[in-house]
Amino acid sequence: MNPTLETTPTVEATVATGREPQVVRVGALRLGDGPVPVLGGPPGEAGPDACWIALPDRPGAAAELERLRRGWDGPLLAAPATHARLAEAARLADGLVLGTEDACPDCGTALPAAAARLGVPLVLRRGGAALGRWLAVAEACRAEGAPGVALCEGADRPAPPDAAAAADGPPLDLGLLRAARERSGLPVLAYLGRDAALAPAAVAAGADGLLLAPQAPPPAVAAAREAATVVAALVRRERPQTLAEARAAIDRVDAALAVLLERRAALAGIVQRLKPVGGFAGRDPERERRLVAAMARRAPRLGEAHLAPIMNAVIEAGLRLAEAEQRERTAPAGADPA
Repeated sequence: MNPTLETTPTVEATVATGREPQVVRVGALRLGDGPVPVLGGPPGEAGPDACWIALPDRPGAAAELERLRRGWDGPLLAAPATHARLAEAARLADGLVLGTEDACPDCGTALPAAAARLGVPLVLRRGGAALGRWLAVAEACRAEGAPGVALCEGADRPAPPDAAAAADGPPLDLGLLRAARERSGLPVLAYLGRDAALAPAAVAAGADGLLLAPQAPPPAVAAAREAATVVAALVRRERPQTLAEARAAIDRVDAALAVLLERRAALAGIVQRLKPVGGFAGRDPERERRLVAAMARRAPRLGEAHLAPIMNAVIEAGLRLAEAEQRERTAPAGADPA
C-alpha cells in the first residue's frame, strides 16, 4: 500500500551547502518540516505517529507485517532483511528502513539500491558507515528512483554476554546528525532504541523525527512525544499551510509555555521564601520593568507594550500561588488553610 509519496523542498536553504532541505512524505507523515514525529513503539491510541517492523528471513515474517497493516491505518515502515523480502515490504508498507551497508545474505545484493527502484521512500540508517559513505549511498538511492530518502543516525548497541545488563540507549552522535542534515539537505531521524532519554537532546540538535525500536515500551513513546512537542516548539520553526496545521502548531507552543510557566511558578515560590518581604507587598517594579524590556528583545513583535500586561498577570498568578502555598505550610494540622 503506497499512498502519495513525494519529496518537496522547504523554504529555507541549509547554511553549509545552500541546498534546500527536503521534505520526505511517508504516507501521511512529513519528515523534514512541521512537527517532529515519533516512529516506533506499539500502535495504540497514545502510540507513535508511525509504526515500523523488522522483516527477517523466516517463516511468518510477512504474515506479521500483514497483521500490523490490517490493525494500523497510519504510516507503516518495514525493515526487510533480504532481497526476497523487499517486494513484500514495498507492497504493504509506506516506506522501508535499511542500513547503509545492508546486503542480502543470500545473493549479496545491496539492499538500499534495490529498494530505491521499488518506488517507495527510504529511511537510511548510518550504521557504522562514515559520513561521506552514508550520504553517497543516500544520493545514489535518489538517483535510482527513490521518491524520498531520509537519513537516520544511531544504532543498537552490540549485545553483551549478560544481555540483562545491556543498556537500552543506542550509540548516537548528535554532532554527526547535525552535520548530515546540513551537508545533504535531507531530513535526519535520531534512533533512540527502547529508551527516550536522549530525545530532548536529539530534537535540540535538529532531528526531524525520533525513531524508537519497534517494540519500545509505551513510557518511552510518551517521553519521546513530550520532547517532540515541548523542545521542538522552542527550537524548530514551523510553516503551517492550513488552519488545522496552524492550530496544532499553536497547541505545541502552548504545551511548551505551560511547562515554562510551571517552572517559573516554582522558582518564584523559592524567591518569595527567600525575600525579606514577600508577597504583593514585596514587588519590585523596577525589576519587573527590566524583565519586560529583556523579554521584548526576544519578542520584538509583541514589544514592551504587549508584554507588560502578560507578565503582570503571570507575576500576580505566581504571587497568589506562593501565598496560598505559604498558608498551607503554616496552617495548624487539620485547619482550613483558606
